[in-house]
Amino acid sequence: MAKLYINEKKKEGRINPEVYGHFSEHLGRCIYEGLYVKEDSGIPNKNGMRTDVVEALKEMQIPVLRWPGGCFADEYHWKDGIGPRENRKKMINTHWGGVVEDNSFGTHEFFELCEQLGCKTYVNGNVGSGTVQEMSEWVEYMTFDGVSPMADLRKANGHEKPWKVDYFGVGNENWGCGGNMTPEYYANLYRRYQTYVRHYQQAAPIQKICGGPNVADDNWTKKVLDTCFASPHPANAHGFMDGLSLHYYVTPGGWDKKGSATEFGEKDWYLTLSKALYMEELIKLHGGIMDQFDPEKKIGLIVDEWGDWFDVEPGTNPGFLYQQNTMRDALVAAVTLNIFNKHCDRVKMACIAQLVNVLQSVILTEGEKMLLTPTYHVFHMYKYHQGAQLLHSDMVGAETVGSDDICVPSLQESVSVQEDGTITVTLANLSAQDSCPVELQFAEKKPSLVEGRILSGGLQAHNTFEAPETVKEEAFDAVALTERGASLEIPAHSVVSLRIR
Repeated sequence: MAKLYINEKKKEGRINPEVYGHFSEHLGRCIYEGLYVKEDSGIPNKNGMRTDVVEALKEMQIPVLRWPGGCFADEYHWKDGIGPRENRKKMINTHWGGVVEDNSFGTHEFFELCEQLGCKTYVNGNVGSGTVQEMSEWVEYMTFDGVSPMADLRKANGHEKPWKVDYFGVGNENWGCGGNMTPEYYANLYRRYQTYVRHYQQAAPIQKICGGPNVADDNWTKKVLDTCFASPHPANAHGFMDGLSLHYYVTPGGWDKKGSATEFGEKDWYLTLSKALYMEELIKLHGGIMDQFDPEKKIGLIVDEWGDWFDVEPGTNPGFLYQQNTMRDALVAAVTLNIFNKHCDRVKMACIAQLVNVLQSVILTEGEKMLLTPTYHVFHMYKYHQGAQLLHSDMVGAETVGSDDICVPSLQESVSVQEDGTITVTLANLSAQDSCPVELQFAEKKPSLVEGRILSGGLQAHNTFEAPETVKEEAFDAVALTERGASLEIPAHSVVSLRIR
């Protein structure tokens, strides 16, 4: 039997709610049809935002939303997306599908969506094909409360008061689709561009996100930090950034052989999970470099693109990246979020890609229909970690599972405590075949009440519009309290959350 030792007296840092963030790009049917429909579409909406999707995301407690990209961000010119919709410029989305982008969803619509969701805002600026002036004027348009050309333009477009921009990304993937830049070149551009991301709202300054590495490119991390932390001004003693981004996608067979989202065997199961667990090595790699420049951990590692990337569903536009979502995706989400929790001292925000109808989404839509994916249910089960204090935990005696060349731990976990003393334990059983007995043991706590929830199903189990509740979160009562903890047996390939008082 595996044993999970929990030291409820040892708090290891606050888990930022933004670790449970999401990403919405002008890509496929993420925004159009997924989040935003025309007011006269016949689909219930409020100011164009789908009511069913908004309500589901609020229930999940979405903390922050990133927009407009992604690769799209570095070809997005924000003035095309303001003013009367009938007058907005149309363009071809050259990155994603070659379809017409009519810019009917722009700055005003994004903030309307975030206001309905009650979440923080993460806006990504254009460095790749944009100018310093363009970025500076966008920040002024969004956040300045006074007399200025851009503030006056915002008011003329119907929004008197400024919005709050919580996070601003200065470019995206500038090592690739955002300009194919060298780290030294981008770092100097970053220093320049971020200068004009002004803090017009001094009481709530914008958190500036610097474009970080692709997967394990530690050379990018070193050279960007070396340039951006070299500052003679005391006010910039910790560099010019509040966060450094990291992008990592799980592709079982690599970029050339991503594989089917729904048709796979045990080997692909374990290969996928082993690649998901690699996230911890990436955090240690880049976090270690960041420690050399920022030992006090004032700069956050921002994993603002992560998740599974499989082949698109047959018969769909290859540029729309529409894929199904199975229990395999649920386990990837569970182990990744557990990793983020355990590294909350450095990981301050993360955004799974993407919110609706694209890659590892939490919601799928088809016309008026909507369904919640297995990944949605994981985020819903884990929501109590948001803002909680991480507790020290050790899993001992858990077996490794898999094949000779691909092995993963059978059990993986994270534990936190909320202000009211309620402890949340999230457990993932990665085994494709076997249930796992486990005993929880606290240092001193004698629990009096435990409530369990479980997400389970076959390896390939997923929800469809014909059967939208094949995989869903359910009560889990097979938990017995002990003198100093609890004992349970976790079914194969499942996710369990426990709320202990």
